[in-house]
Amino acid sequence: MSTVSPRRRQEIVDALRRGTVPANGLDQLAVGLERFQGALSEELDAVAGGGSVVKAVRGEYGTGKTFFARHLSESALRRGFAAAEVQISETETPLHKLETVYRRITESLRTASVPPSAFRSVLDSWLFTLEDDALAADAALDPSDAAALEAAVTKLLDERLASVSAKTPAFAQALRGYRGAVASGEAAVADGLAAWLGGLPHVAAAAKRAAGVKGDLDHFGAMAFLQGLLLVLRDAGHPGLLVVLDEVETLQRMRSDVRDKALNALRQLMDEIDAGRFPGLYLVLTGTPAFFEGPSGVPRLPPLAQRLATDFTTDARFDNPRAVQIRLPGFSQDSLVEVGGRVRDLYAAGSSGADRICSVVDDAYLADLSAAVAGGLGGRVGIAPRLFLKKLVGDVLDRVDQFEDFDPRQHYSLTLSRDDMTDVERNASARTADDISLDL
Repeated sequence: MSTVSPRRRQEIVDALRRGTVPANGLDQLAVGLERFQGALSEELDAVAGGGSVVKAVRGEYGTGKTFFARHLSESALRRGFAAAEVQISETETPLHKLETVYRRITESLRTASVPPSAFRSVLDSWLFTLEDDALAADAALDPSDAAALEAAVTKLLDERLASVSAKTPAFAQALRGYRGAVASGEAAVADGLAAWLGGLPHVAAAAKRAAGVKGDLDHFGAMAFLQGLLLVLRDAGHPGLLVVLDEVETLQRMRSDVRDKALNALRQLMDEIDAGRFPGLYLVLTGTPAFFEGPSGVPRLPPLAQRLATDFTTDARFDNPRAVQIRLPGFSQDSLVEVGGRVRDLYAAGSSGADRICSVVDDAYLADLSAAVAGGLGGRVGIAPRLFLKKLVGDVLDRVDQFEDFDPRQHYSLTLSRDDMTDVERNASARTADDISLDL
């Protein structure tokens, strides 16, 4: 494993103790993803070169779809990309309302140096870049001549946004207004226009009036605004944007009319990407096999099903990582022990009792603990990682670190409380039909 800072180590350990996926440092925990690295690296290079990619990631609950997506996001951030993660839901982020999806993108936008939301930071960085480019393009331009510099920057801004202005002139108008408000120190107007550019509704009329725009962003305007965002990101030094639409399988639980609208919106977005209208966009969809194959999912819209169709009838060893849709293999007992060993070593690296931790919590104990957790989940190893790592950190490693006479083989007996579990884990641990929770 690569060297990790004390702060990042603590963030990873704290997240695992809570039973959540760490926001950073996932390269420390990535097990079994090596087979995808080459293809994903090629695709990121293509996107950085002005291309665009759609990747659908399928896997059962607990197989690590969210982990995979965040790990890919980290790889993109290291290359200078911006990244955003959007949780699809019927009430908060319905997929058929692309204006809401766009707003969630700007809210969760992050770069390698700026956490969410980095949207305002990207806008400001872009404005600085415009000024630098204007000065570099005209050696005779005097930086102290405010009027000449303003004219040069405005001309350059219009040139850069020409393709977006052809469809949605309001995006360029709002950017001009934002730049003017920043330059003149009108903070309220600048805040309002930044919010409007980020897709927020109900922005103060005074701010919109200052830029000559009106109304709120709609479904079709969101597509053009996304184009504008990609252009701004590239000019600000970010070669692309990776967007994760997580848990798209929630569409299956929506009303049929809403579900059909959402599937059509996804098809429309894919067609726009295929047509080359979103250079620099890497779109990742995560969902369960039931979503990609079931009657309430992708097959309801044949054109979408055709675009995502991938052959999974062969041995999983020969899956094509370059395909539009890839499947995650899930964890085996061996891979559980391997990731447990990585977490133990990471934890020990931040403790004064590192040797004792590695000695007491050896690989043999990790194998016993992982087998016990999987056994408590009905033998379903594939959904055990979250709970296994939570127990390992919170119940075992913390105690070994704090109590010198604590031996997990003598003093710890695994207990799996239903309060600790997700719905999927509860159903896996159920002993009778009455124990199974149904999502009605």
